[in-house]
Amino acid sequence: MSDAKTVAVIGAGPVGLAAAAHVLERGMTPIVLEAGADIGHAVRQWRHVQLFSPWEYNVDGAAQRLLAATGWNSPAPDQYPTGGELLEFYLEPLANRTELKPYIHTSSRVTDISRVGFDKLKTKGREAAPFEIRYQNGQGPKTVRADAVIDASGTWHAPNPAGANGLSAIGERENQNRIAYGMPDVWGADRQRYAGKRVAVLGAGHSAIGTLTELARLKARSPGTEVIWLLRGDNPAKAFGGGANDKLAARGELGSAFGALVAAGEIRVEKEFRVTHLSADKDGLRIGGGSACCGRNVIADELIVATGFRSDLSFVRELRIQLDAAIECPVALAPLIDPNEHSCGTVRPHGARELAQDEPGFYFAGMKSYGRAPTFLMLTGYEQVRSIAAEIAGDHEAANRVQLVLPETGVCSRAPAAGASEGSCCGGTAPAGVDACCADDAAAKQDGKSGCGCG
Repeated sequence: MSDAKTVAVIGAGPVGLAAAAHVLERGMTPIVLEAGADIGHAVRQWRHVQLFSPWEYNVDGAAQRLLAATGWNSPAPDQYPTGGELLEFYLEPLANRTELKPYIHTSSRVTDISRVGFDKLKTKGREAAPFEIRYQNGQGPKTVRADAVIDASGTWHAPNPAGANGLSAIGERENQNRIAYGMPDVWGADRQRYAGKRVAVLGAGHSAIGTLTELARLKARSPGTEVIWLLRGDNPAKAFGGGANDKLAARGELGSAFGALVAAGEIRVEKEFRVTHLSADKDGLRIGGGSACCGRNVIADELIVATGFRSDLSFVRELRIQLDAAIECPVALAPLIDPNEHSCGTVRPHGARELAQDEPGFYFAGMKSYGRAPTFLMLTGYEQVRSIAAEIAGDHEAANRVQLVLPETGVCSRAPAAGASEGSCCGGTAPAGVDACCADDAAAKQDGKSGCGCG
């Protein structure tokens, strides 16, 4: 069944290239369309960031088999790569030195997908019609046909806005010159922009924590730097994570180190701050929370918005797609990844069955499959595309077989159970030299309270 099948893969990031490797290994023909000028275009935007997971969790099986045929020297499995090292030692060799190379087309932005001869309304005979993928490159508009499509285009270029209601804050578009999204390289390439400035960071996920930690490091070198954490919630300790109990050690260490910085007062915390307005005046960028006339205000020189991402669904509007109303992910996947219920590695492995759409042969994969949920791990994406490729090839047994055991986190920002170790207590161990029983207790006392009440 698979010999004549052509599979279009949108995106040449880690999951997109892994999808192409599995498609090729199954005897099918991949066509990889990457919007950027190079493979891994989104990864290049965060190349300064160290991954939470070591190399053993960042290399796909089919990709590794392709690389092995070239004499590839695999990195040490227990080392933690940066985004730049992921590119240099894995993604670029995979794209340029293996059998995948002739199937990858960069500077090829997909603009529309449909079925040949069928609009969204027409049903009879629809499943037998190939997909028509339109894309734009330097030569103008192009068209390619495929039997199946895997959309692994990611979400990096569609960040969530600053507004607490999911909309852009009033004045956000007008003040773009003072706003950055995601994880700017505050210690490296963007250092001059932030050194000696008042910098506010909005968000409570790992991107926000990593950026705040780097800004605190910059503050130590440039004393005029002021670091402000704008937190929509009321409990900073939720961002500290599982500490020593996190099976992704680098993630746990980041949370613990960040908790210590907050407890030591290196980062000013503005809790329950929900951004509504942004405006510039002689004092700087005025960040308003609440109504324009009588809400709270924070004055900063720069704002970094690290509130997550959302999917660009514009080019799939002629396909029959069903998404969860809240998370904007495949409906069957939603209960498995709901961020109100899941975090810290509690999402179980899943594949083609959960990712299937009413449009047979079309799948979201990778970060894009998670919609607005922030609980995605790269290894999960590799398992997704392994299963999807098997399903497209007609190997339903392999598609339904789970071949992945994810690292879990023992503590997900919850109070410890009786008898739990000190390292798991309330955000982690208290910083050295601070009179407190745990990180939460230290943070509470820093806020002028008697403590957090846990000890």
